[in-house]
Amino acid sequence: MITPRGVVVKPADHLTRGAVELGAFAALQGPPVGVDQTDLQILVLLLHDARRSVRGIAAEVHMSAPAVAERIARLERQGVVRGYRAEIDWGRLGYGLLVYIRVTGVQGSEQSDTVAELRHLPEVEQVEVVTGDSDLLVRLRARDQQHLRELLFERVWKISGIQRTETLLCLGELPPKSFDLELAQSLLDQIDPDRARPGGKGTAAEVGPLV
Repeated sequence: MITPRGVVVKPADHLTRGAVELGAFAALQGPPVGVDQTDLQILVLLLHDARRSVRGIAAEVHMSAPAVAERIARLERQGVVRGYRAEIDWGRLGYGLLVYIRVTGVQGSEQSDTVAELRHLPEVEQVEVVTGDSDLLVRLRARDQQHLRELLFERVWKISGIQRTETLLCLGELPPKSFDLELAQSLLDQIDPDRARPGGKGTAAEVGPLV
């Protein structure tokens, strides 16, 4: 069985027969890397405000600006920091309907081709390979129910490799939690609860690969 790195694949016959193209999954998760306390402090500060200046971060972690810039560049090279982006309220732009679709694939179909076609749809926000009765979990946004019907009838259901779908409408979307920030801060707290907050002094402790 060929398993894309970082992806849990349902051990069904139609997912394991023949050659599997891994290109659609290759960027999901890289190998774990080691970071120290200062790296985590820098990450927490960036997660609080990605537009914070290097000089401001350096003052918080008691390092020189060039040293902090090099650490940030290393975290980017390692793939720990994958980018900087704006958070969009799509409801205010007319895409207020959040939808999840459970997808079951056709026996013998190439799953990676199905994933690639789904991801090509502008309205599709995320595609996950899952275990259980379904093969894929798709998250998408639509303007309204008419738009959703058009997406399903004219686009999603015409994608090769899709045998069956189950559509779940989100009745109420909660504000997203600051997952990255909270988890990064919890790692700092595990190292040294007394000096884990940004601005604390002390020797940078090494954290093993984050797995």
